Amino acid sequence: MTDIAGKLADVKDLVAKARLTGAAAMPVLVAVSKRQPDERIEAALVAGHRVFGENRVQEAQERWAERRGLYPDLKLHLIGPLQTNKAADAVALFDVIEVVDRPKLARSLSTEMARQGRHLPCYVQVNTGEEDQKSGILPDEADSFIGFCREECGLDIAGLMCIPPVDEEPAMHFALLRTIAERNGLPGLSMGMSGDYEEAVRFGATSVRVGSAIFGSRDT
Repeated sequence: MTDIAGKLADVKDLVAKARLTGAAAMPVLVAVSKRQPDERIEAALVAGHRVFGENRVQEAQERWAERRGLYPDLKLHLIGPLQTNKAADAVALFDVIEVVDRPKLARSLSTEMARQGRHLPCYVQVNTGEEDQKSGILPDEADSFIGFCREECGLDIAGLMCIPPVDEEPAMHFALLRTIAERNGLPGLSMGMSGDYEEAVRFGATSVRVGSAIFGSRDT
């Protein structure tokens, strides 16, 4: 059995050591719980961790709907692609939506947030590597899309998110995301996963999404 409490402490220690000098706050550690067995999730909760990331709405509903009542300080981040027909469920369950990547989704989220009275912070996902198979707005279109989300949809755009290509150095992608965020006045940078979160923190990440470094390998 993986020592979840120990792994959490190790990751938090490395994040603290990598944090930029003068940074306003410690980056948020989003523990990626997708496809992890319940005993590992429970171990993280027992250790006091309360911020988790999920890729799929239905899986997250099954895992977290009942736990909401047990852990009122729980914070759930949606970090995987979102279909517009799941926007209502996502708004009802999650606290942060990190995957706003196209106008149709932005409009759907805006409509649902108004209907439910839940105005959640959102992140625009940027496809920094311009990969055909990956979600995210292209870097050259990011400024206009951020403006659309803010002005036409009324979304609370808290920051940007990216997932660098696996075969490239992540540093240039983190730097690009930071540049786009700075010119749009966005404070949030969700970047860095188990293999590169320390580098992301050095580039100013305000949250990192870490799964296997905490929980071990996922169930298939």
